[in-house]
Amino acid sequence: MKLAPMLQVDDVEASSRWYQAILGLVSGHGGAEYEMLFDGEPFVTPLVMQLHRWDAREHGFMGDPAIPRGNGASLWFEVDDRAALDAVWARVGAHHAKVVEPPHWSPLAHHHELAIQDPDGYLVVVCTPFE
Repeated sequence: MKLAPMLQVDDVEASSRWYQAILGLVSGHGGAEYEMLFDGEPFVTPLVMQLHRWDAREHGFMGDPAIPRGNGASLWFEVDDRAALDAVWARVGAHHAKVVEPPHWSPLAHHHELAIQDPDGYLVVVCTPFE
């Protein structure tokens, strides 16, 4: 079984650019209503996530855009090592992403992590592997 979360967003193209710029994901679909983001070459590397415009309703009810997004949920992205986490942190600064927690060591999780918010308010955590 594979997981490929789909986030409902206000602006698919802007969100796609954000995830590409901050996390280095690659567009595999593109467009104003729907996007597929991959961890490298589209359809060769794993599908990481999908973006879907709120008012495109071909899947039926997908939530209520009036309710704050991501409440109680977070997206965790594991990078290869501390150098990769530092590279994400540099891109966070370069793109002025909203920082929730700067890079730090989590003694309970035994890894380094940082937390940011995407343009729609979803919590994005980037972490190193368990040490």
